[in-house]
Amino acid sequence: MDLTADILVALIALLHLYILVMEMFLWEKETGRGFSGFDAEMARATAPMAANQGLYNGFLAAGLVWGLIADDPTGYHVKIFFLSCVVIAGIYGAATANRRILFAQALPGALALSAVIVAG
Repeated sequence: MDLTADILVALIALLHLYILVMEMFLWEKETGRGFSGFDAEMARATAPMAANQGLYNGFLAAGLVWGLIADDPTGYHVKIFFLSCVVIAGIYGAATANRRILFAQALPGALALSAVIVAG
């Protein structure tokens, strides 16, 4: 189960790296506009905010990678902390911005968190 949990954590880290790229570097391009659903004008107006959000997603990814490479018990606790942050951010985003964030971020994070706890 440890391997399964670590694979899920790695996938969540990759998801947040993907979000970082979309929000920081591709937001105003066609790919980023498809990600956000914004037209060019709205993407341009919200680009600084999106870049800031992307940076935070990068911190989540970095924390998850740290959890994967750190020895236990530190690695275990770091994974629990950062996956909890992912779940909370996903729930908040779903409640305040877009309900699909619940399924795109919070649910996968919760599954990975559950796997880490069970493996722990």
